[in-house]
Amino acid sequence: MDKINDGGPAFPLQSIGPEFAPGYAGMSLRDYFAAKAMQGFCAMEVSIECSADDIADDAYEMADAMLRARENKP
Repeated sequence: MDKINDGGPAFPLQSIGPEFAPGYAGMSLRDYFAAKAMQGFCAMEVSIECSADDIADDAYEMADAMLRARENKP
């Protein structure tokens, strides 16, 4: 299975002390985009007709499209 492009960390922090362990970057940009998309979907009346699983799937589909769009920009 191919690794999903997660876009890297959404809010990268420089490791400046023991409270930031190496490799810890918080949420991915993909998760951040999906959360924002889900927020928008839930704000629309049409989201009432969809299951939570459908909204979550659609949010990640939108996040993946946003990441692809970023790759295509100069």
